[in-house]
Amino acid sequence: MPFLDRSDPEAWKALNALALKVTAAVEAAGVDRQTVELMNVRISQLNGCSFCLDLHSRKASEAGATAQRLAQLPAWSESALFDVVECAVLAIAEAVTRLPDPQERRAALTAAHDTLGDEAFTAVEWAAVTMNAYNRVSILSEHPVRPERR
Repeated sequence: MPFLDRSDPEAWKALNALALKVTAAVEAAGVDRQTVELMNVRISQLNGCSFCLDLHSRKASEAGATAQRLAQLPAWSESALFDVVECAVLAIAEAVTRLPDPQERRAALTAAHDTLGDEAFTAVEWAAVTMNAYNRVSILSEHPVRPERR
């Protein structure tokens, strides 16, 4: 089966261009890189994207995330290791990825918006949408995870 990202290079370039715009918007809104990478890892966990989990776990570590915080991501809402901004970003990640019933989604997104404000909220929503798109490309392409060399 061909890799989806290689089957239509122009579509792949367009997705990457979107990601660059979204990254700029997130940075302009003041959301730090570690928080974004924690979100990317959480979305990849929810979607079961092994390639993106591998990539973004490494990027999160490079951005300063500890192994403990990465291990706590599946239980972020029950953990004291995440601050209010990180919790708002992770709530957006879950709402965008899971698309729960409208009332639950609206409540989660309203609370996140109240914490982040307009600019950061919409930038993070776009980042979550984009990460979900990358997950689907990697899952459908069956991108392999290469073992680490020791």
